[in-house]
Formats: sequence, C-alpha cells, structure tokens
Amino acid sequence: MAFLSDIFGRMGRVARGQANAGVDALEDATFEATVRQTVADMKTELNNVVRASAMAMSNYNTLQAEYDKYVRQSAEWKQRAGMALDAGNEELAKKALAKKAECDTQVNSMKLSVDNAQVTSEKLKQQVGELKRKIEDGERTAGTLVARKNAAVAQRKVSEAMAGVGNADNAFAQLNRFEQTVSKEEATAKAFDQLANAGTDHDLEKEFAQLGTSGVDAELAALKAERQKPAAPYIPKEIAGPAGTLTIDVKAGEKAGA
Repeated sequence: MAFLSDIFGRMGRVARGQANAGVDALEDATFEATVRQTVADMKTELNNVVRASAMAMSNYNTLQAEYDKYVRQSAEWKQRAGMALDAGNEELAKKALAKKAECDTQVNSMKLSVDNAQVTSEKLKQQVGELKRKIEDGERTAGTLVARKNAAVAQRKVSEAMAGVGNADNAFAQLNRFEQTVSKEEATAKAFDQLANAGTDHDLEKEFAQLGTSGVDAELAALKAERQKPAAPYIPKEIAGPAGTLTIDVKAGEKAGA
C-alpha cells in the first residue's frame, strides 16, 4: 500500500507540474498578447480621434469658407455702392449697401461659430498629436514590459530550480525510507530463518564441531610443549690465580677457553 501511495503521489506531482507549467506558459503568452492588444486599442482610439478630428476640421473649413464668402461679398457690395455714388445714382448705391448689410449680418452670425470650430479643430489636432506620442511611448513601453517580463520569468525559473533542491532532498529522504524498509525486511527474514533453524540437528552438528575444534587446539598446544628443549644448567668452575681463587659459571657441556 505504501508503494502504491508513493506511485500515486509521484503521479500527482507530475500532473501538478504539468498543470503549473501550462498555466505559466498561458500567463506568459497572455501577458504579451494583452500588452500588444493594449497598444492596438490605443491605435484604434487614435483612429477614432482622427476621424472625429477630421469631421470637426471639415466643419470648420466649411464654416470658414462660408464666412470668407460673406466677408468677400460684403466688400464687393461696398465697392459697388461706391461706384453707384460716383455715377450719381444714389438709389442704386442704397441697394448695394443693403446687400452689404445682409452679408455683414451673415458674417456677424457666423463669427462665433467659426471661432468655436477653429478652437475645437486646433484642440483636436493637439490631442491627435499627444495621442500619437503616447502610442509611440506605449509601443516602446510594451516592448520593454515584455522584455522585463521575460527576464523576470527566466529569473523565476532559475530561482525555482534552485529552490527545487528542497524537493530533491525530499526525494532522497523518500529513497532513504525505501532503503530502511528493505533493511527491515531483510532483518525480519533473517530472524525468521534463525527461528526456523533453532533446535534442529544442524545446530547439534555445530556444537560437536566446536568441541572437535577445541580438542585439536589442546593437542596442538601439548605437542608444542613436548618439542620445547629445557635450558642447560650452569656449573661453577674455580680457577686458581695469584690473588686467590676465581669462580666462574660455565654452562654444562661448554669448554673453557684459554
């Protein structure tokens, strides 16, 4: 059961490892795609602003053209009134001045609209320029963010690999437990073998063999004792000399020297 539990535990670790790797890869891919999509959204927003700006500028250009037309017509009717006066025709001059007044009315009524359209157009052009700069910065930032993300992921993987030493230690500990289990099984098998052989003729043979060995050892010791030669006895010998008698010990069988 312990072996099966370990197998399922290892399979679970493998499955979790694959799942985590898949999630990490998905997060990495999603991050880069999200950053790129953000820049794409900014470009889309730029296009919308450009279209709105183009419409506003087109409206301003139209108003400005109408305004300029009435300003030009006002000047023309004024010129014609002067020509009528020079010709001595005051009635025609009055009619020309009446037309000029109509043009001036249009000019005065359009002045505010033209000014507002001009302000809006200039503001939109500034916004378009700012948005373009932001998009350029965003593209550079996106590239930097992706590079930083990749570097961070690489650093995290290195750190995880270094931290994985703890998991390896756990694996080695598990292997040590396996070895202890095998040693325990071997010791148990040896104990059962000893119990199975207890009280059998085999044990008697061992005992008699030990007795036989003891007899041989004793006989060998006796033989060594018999072969040892006894030490020769010492015999004293007197030598006469001018100063008296000198006694020396000479071993039996040893000849005296001159």
